[in-house]
Amino acid sequence: MKLLFIIVAVISGIYSSIINLVTYKSADKPTPKSVSDVYDAQTYAKWKKYNAENCRLSAISTAVSLVITIALLTTNAYSAFAALFPAGMFMQLLAVIILETAIGTVIGTIFSYVGTMKIEEKYGFNRSTKKTFITDKIRGLIIELLLSVALAYLLATIHTGMGDMMIVLFTAAVFAITLLISFLYPFFSRIGNKFTPLEEGELKDKLMELLTKHGYRVRAIEVMDASRRTTKLNAYFTGFGKLKTIVLYDNLVNNMEPDEICAVFAHELGHGLHKDVLKGQILSVANILIMSVAVWLTVRTPEIHHAFGFSEVNYGFAYILLSILMGVIQPITGIVINARSRKAEYRADAQAVKEGYGPAMISALKKLAKENFANLSPAKLNVIMQYSHPPLDRRIDEVEKAIKNN
Repeated sequence: MKLLFIIVAVISGIYSSIINLVTYKSADKPTPKSVSDVYDAQTYAKWKKYNAENCRLSAISTAVSLVITIALLTTNAYSAFAALFPAGMFMQLLAVIILETAIGTVIGTIFSYVGTMKIEEKYGFNRSTKKTFITDKIRGLIIELLLSVALAYLLATIHTGMGDMMIVLFTAAVFAITLLISFLYPFFSRIGNKFTPLEEGELKDKLMELLTKHGYRVRAIEVMDASRRTTKLNAYFTGFGKLKTIVLYDNLVNNMEPDEICAVFAHELGHGLHKDVLKGQILSVANILIMSVAVWLTVRTPEIHHAFGFSEVNYGFAYILLSILMGVIQPITGIVINARSRKAEYRADAQAVKEGYGPAMISALKKLAKENFANLSPAKLNVIMQYSHPPLDRRIDEVEKAIKNN
């Protein structure tokens, strides 16, 4: 049993390494003609260095994480640490999750610090201070620990009460938690960020018109001070049903023309009109069901836990075993999920054309790619396995076709 999970962890690490190598090699691919104007020669050379440094960091991170995971599993470190805590289901699962979260936080923080405060800083993307970085990490640690303990305890409660019927109930519970997190995201995003109403003018009027035209009511249009942390551009709108709140990064407002921002939101409107979020949630249920079957296998087989030094099933450790299994399951399910998502992106781009923002959509996509330092010629394997959005050149080609046919 122990060897099986170690092999699975190694396979997951090898997969990540292969994807990382393909990403690194993709920098040598020729840039498609339709996006050759995104970067000038100097900026493109800069992107290659940026891509290479991130790939190296990712390779080191993957190797370190894999070595530590194998060391923890082979030495029965989780059960040894849990033995220091009082007996009882909750304290035992808490012990394992504390150890896992602590180790993951230390490793993650080190590599995140290098990525954010060194690489992102070097290439002009980072705006975070050390204080902001540390504050964000502490906040993330608290949230991760609470969620992990809650999920592990939920798993324990459902399994001890329902037995094999836990698959259905756990699927429903995890899906409900996912929806709750999506609902609470706007509130979480306000922790550590400042939001101000968008000033009156052309942009606000056009955004209001765009959404109200299709029956949406706008609660507010706000600008978030994302520039305190990054130079990258983003925007989103939140809210269930027809009542929406629009959030714009201040970087977006400062770097794009009103029509370009409207094109971005016409695209988001397309997702809403085609109910892409709802369709994604339905697909998410299938993904969670697969996850539930995996977790069911880890809690109904005490021999697995015995192999790692536990005297009985430890639900916190089952949570860790699940993450190992998902390391090989998610790339497979991700192929289907990403394919559906890319199709939805093309359809949403077409909505921007339909709203009269086709040319603005092309210029907006190019600006987003440039400011976010996107890979203009990703390898086909990267696209299939990882990309929820189509490559830039494919999106522009489809937008141009839609403009001609509109």
